[in-house]
Amino acid sequence: MSVAELDLEYTPAVAAATRPLYERVAKVIPEVEWPFHAPLVHAINTLKRERNAVILAHNYQTPEIFHCVSDIVGDSLALARKAAQTDADVIVMAGVHFMAETAKILNPSKTVLMPDMRAGCSLADSITAADIRLLREAHPGVPVVTYVNTSAEVKAESDICCTSGNAVEIVESLDSDSVLFLPDEYLASWVATQTKKKIIKWKGHCEVHERFTGAELRDYRGRFKDLTIIAHPECPPEVLAEADFVGSTARMVEYVGEARPARVLMVTECSMSDNVATEYPDVEFIRPCNLCPHMKRVSLSNILESLRTLEPKVEIDPTVAARARLAVERMLAVGR
Repeated sequence: MSVAELDLEYTPAVAAATRPLYERVAKVIPEVEWPFHAPLVHAINTLKRERNAVILAHNYQTPEIFHCVSDIVGDSLALARKAAQTDADVIVMAGVHFMAETAKILNPSKTVLMPDMRAGCSLADSITAADIRLLREAHPGVPVVTYVNTSAEVKAESDICCTSGNAVEIVESLDSDSVLFLPDEYLASWVATQTKKKIIKWKGHCEVHERFTGAELRDYRGRFKDLTIIAHPECPPEVLAEADFVGSTARMVEYVGEARPARVLMVTECSMSDNVATEYPDVEFIRPCNLCPHMKRVSLSNILESLRTLEPKVEIDPTVAARARLAVERMLAVGR
């Protein structure tokens, strides 16, 4: 029986069971939409208990996924750390493919599900394992740091991984005056401003963050008084120059919680503002709505179908996975 054939009616029992979840997201999900989400939310939360499954959700997922069915949420670093610690039999990745691969790398004996295998990443697609090998030939002896937004094959060719949250710490931990930092050009440029080491870059970009412009942010400042702008370091340098604060996904959330700006613009994927807004209802969020088309391939419907069928499974060549695991585990060991 497929999801389409399941009994997913919005009954009084479903309404009562899901009401506390809706109250959490009422600020960002209109009440008229909840009857469409609630039966799927209820079915997912029931089935994941039967499967001994956990759902990992990135900050860019929509609120009905992020707040209503997920067990572990956060940025790439948080998901990687917590994926390594879970005792669940099944991991469902509500994110993109490289995140599911990372979960599988750290949990080779577990079933890792990716609800839509088409959920990719422009950064991950911007570089290959062959590119890394050529870069090593061109820069012998220079350590390779790769962003977790890369394929397992690329991680396997790397010395250590990083996220936007620990990139500077990872670079500083290496015993080298130069570092190959791949593949995000803009994150590499930002890291270069935070360290004295020579950063050798690659021209990879996030298709969400690269669309923001400095002129766009100046326009927002002109239209909204007392606006605080916080930006992700994957944005172009001209955007970061206009921001009041630059930080990783996790640090952006922390900044809002600590500073409690009256009005804030988060220069990153649109759904993150919705998710943070549920935590800080006293903060007004101005939304420059750039959506990640890959993240949005994951839905309540295909999460439920994935749990029901235990497909599609993420599989990685064991040799590749073993080498990639070294790079990921080195990252997780820094800062412990």
